[in-house]
Amino acid sequence: MKKVVQVILIGGLVLLFSEFRPAEKKWEKPFSRLDREIRQNSKAYATLGEATKTIGHRLTGSTNGEKAEEYAFKLLRSYGFTDVVYQPFEVEAWMRDTVTLSIAPGSSDNFRDVPVVSLAHSPVESNLQGEIVDVGNGLEEDFIALKEKVKGKIAMANINLVGVTGKKNLHRSEKTALAIKYGAKGMIMVNGAPGKILLTGTASVTGAIISIPAVCISNESGFEIRKWIKDEGPLEAHIDMHNIAKPIKARNVIATLKGKSDEKVIIGGHLDSWDLATGAIDNGIGSFAVMDVARAFRTLKVKPERTIQFVLFMGEEQGLLGSKHFVSELKKSGNIDKVSYMMNLDMTNDPKGANTFGRDEMSEFFANVGQAIHAVDNEYKNETANRAGLHSDHQPFMLEGIPIAGLSGHLDPGVLQCYHADCDDFSLVNKDQLENTVRIASMYLYALSNTENIAVKKLSDQKTREFLIAQGLKEELVIGQEWRWE
Repeated sequence: MKKVVQVILIGGLVLLFSEFRPAEKKWEKPFSRLDREIRQNSKAYATLGEATKTIGHRLTGSTNGEKAEEYAFKLLRSYGFTDVVYQPFEVEAWMRDTVTLSIAPGSSDNFRDVPVVSLAHSPVESNLQGEIVDVGNGLEEDFIALKEKVKGKIAMANINLVGVTGKKNLHRSEKTALAIKYGAKGMIMVNGAPGKILLTGTASVTGAIISIPAVCISNESGFEIRKWIKDEGPLEAHIDMHNIAKPIKARNVIATLKGKSDEKVIIGGHLDSWDLATGAIDNGIGSFAVMDVARAFRTLKVKPERTIQFVLFMGEEQGLLGSKHFVSELKKSGNIDKVSYMMNLDMTNDPKGANTFGRDEMSEFFANVGQAIHAVDNEYKNETANRAGLHSDHQPFMLEGIPIAGLSGHLDPGVLQCYHADCDDFSLVNKDQLENTVRIASMYLYALSNTENIAVKKLSDQKTREFLIAQGLKEELVIGQEWRWE
């Protein structure tokens, strides 16, 4: 039967619908079994609820982080995995202690306290006073325009892009790296979420302690400070910061489902979280979905063609530390070439499609698999995106040329506002949407681990360089000190 592919463009997303070749019918039975098993027996919502209640946050290097590692290990063992291991690695753990920010007009000693949180990997001790220079969105062009004013001052920048279109934003750590590059002695980040929400996260592109203090204030405080500058002129800021940094050991948790070959498909999500809340969304919904996919595969006694590794990474929030170590160990052991695909679930919720991460050759495969999923679940939209990005645990794999898969989902704006904030708790988790993530991820994973041929291969070093440039990622990687090519 000749296959017909129909391509429809809606809102920048490509929707592909195709008739099945007879061979493609093979997905319908296993997909139906996975769909039925997860709808009836999913444990993702219950186990995430239990973990957030009994453990709390899952900060790497903390007692809670260690408890989370043990919880994941025992949970995977309870699902019938005999091959579950810890993969230890050493990191410099950063933990917040105290911080204050006070601001006054330049000609006054009448300082006013502003609610603030430290950004991770700020110095252990800092007592700094200096003039605030507003660098707007904190892109390099903004720093260049004010480079004579920024040097020796405290830069203030938006975390989100404000007032511009068609620009690519930078990560907060990259904006802080630019502040250091252009001579600022402190950094104030303005949260994009409306109201008084405070956001944390790393300000370091490498995971090492940075040379200047970096803090985050709320959107409301940022608006007030900017109005104050407009009405009264230059402002002085005083940052008094105390943090803790010490070397510790953390552990990735790995469960292996052996296939008929030693070729590997890896599905992972970061287990760690920040410490302001329980990290139910970032990344409880991703990591506990990974474990529930593992449970479903074991329950159904799936025997994949390729070996599957289910990986819970620690240290993602501090700079992808666990996934970098995982990839480093693959390279040391000579097994990096055996990894045919990596699927990453980071804040993935209620997927409506797949992202092929810039590998055009896989668009047809993912569209056909998505069509098979749609046959099982007619609410699945099968929207196929094809764009690569950074700043999650897929990145170390992608930098080695390994193909990446992601799922395109949806989180309500009220949930996204709590990203890295003190409101990221279990009340935000939608049970049905979480179980949808498990169902859809399980079907794509099944197809990737069982299809006869995968159309893409690991890229050579030179082809990886060309791919990253074509995807527009070079600038970010250079700022992040991850660009290894000339």
